[in-house]
Formats: sequence, C-alpha cells, structure tokens
Amino acid sequence: MPVVTWDHVHLRSPDPETTAAWLQDVLGGEIVRGPGRIDVKLGGANIFIAPLEAGKPMNPPPPHPHQGLDHIGLTVKDIDAVAAEIKAKGVEFTREPTTIRPGVRVCFIRGPENISVELLERDKKYA
Repeated sequence: MPVVTWDHVHLRSPDPETTAAWLQDVLGGEIVRGPGRIDVKLGGANIFIAPLEAGKPMNPPPPHPHQGLDHIGLTVKDIDAVAAEIKAKGVEFTREPTTIRPGVRVCFIRGPENISVELLERDKKYA
C-alpha cells in the first residue's frame, strides 16, 4: 500500500482575502501569500484559497446534506471555551457543543462559502 500524508485542501472563493482572514481570525490560521492564491496554515495542514476564474461559470455550494465532501473536522482543547470565544466573534453555529458519545464533544460552525466546520474535543481516556 502507498504511504500518504495530507498536503492541502484547496478552496475556491469569490473573495480569498475574506476567506483567509476568517480562517486566521476565527481558527488561528497563519496566512501565507503565494502566487495567484492565498495559503493558510491551519492545524498542521495547508489550505489553498484560489480566486474564482473570471468569466468561467461556477456552481454554487450545494445545500446540506449532499454527496461528496461533507465537512472538515478540527480538534480543539476545551471546546466549550473555544465555542464561547468564536461565538463572541459572531460565528454562526449549526450545532451547539454537545457530547455525541462518552469522551467526544463536537460542535459545527458555518465557515466562508458555506463550508461546514466541525470542532471536536476527544478525552484521551476513551481513546
């Protein structure tokens, strides 16, 4: 079997600057500017944000739920404190923090371009 590691997630945005700023301001990403796009280093991964191509038709994001990529998941420490902090910044929650099984708490927020972002906290004693 091949050995793989994550390299990046690639987004297209009508406003890459705003998308990158949201990832920085809400989730603590680090903006790195590259030729033709903005990259954000977030949680050990790269998110490439490219602008929409002028004059090319672009489909809107599909409504939830849909086939294909459903959401991105990010681990946090002290999910309730993180949720309170980002709620104070005006972030929309599509699911408030909740325990889904012993040792796992999650919440979902709406990111730029209607991207669903799961924040989760795992208690190591249940791993």
